Amino acid sequence: QVQLVESGGGLVQAGGSLRLSCVASGDTISISAMGWYRQAPGKERELVAAITSGTNTYYTDSVKGRFTISRDNAKNTVYLQMNSLKPEETAVYYCNADCQRVGVSPYEYDYWGQGTQVTVAS
Repeated sequence: QVQLVESGGGLVQAGGSLRLSCVASGDTISISAMGWYRQAPGKERELVAAITSGTNTYYTDSVKGRFTISRDNAKNTVYLQMNSLKPEETAVYYCNADCQRVGVSPYEYDYWGQGTQVTVAS
């Protein structure tokens, strides 16, 4: 099995910063892409940022210049540094990873964390 565990969410004032972390653990795994999604109440889950194993990155337009995604492959960890947060970015943030369970299956599967709440107060 593979587990993704997020941390770093919380309450912050508008304009503040938070750093989210997500650690993948379990079987021996090979991870390709990792990403962060968010889902606000009554809205669909949306991709916020993603990073490949080669460190190519993607950001949704609304966070460009304020959020930074990074990863530590040795620790199977992905980070999301969020600066200049806005109240409308209040949501549950989810970690996602495409993982191959080495020695178990040649295929990659999509795994999700349980989510961490980010609340931005105005």
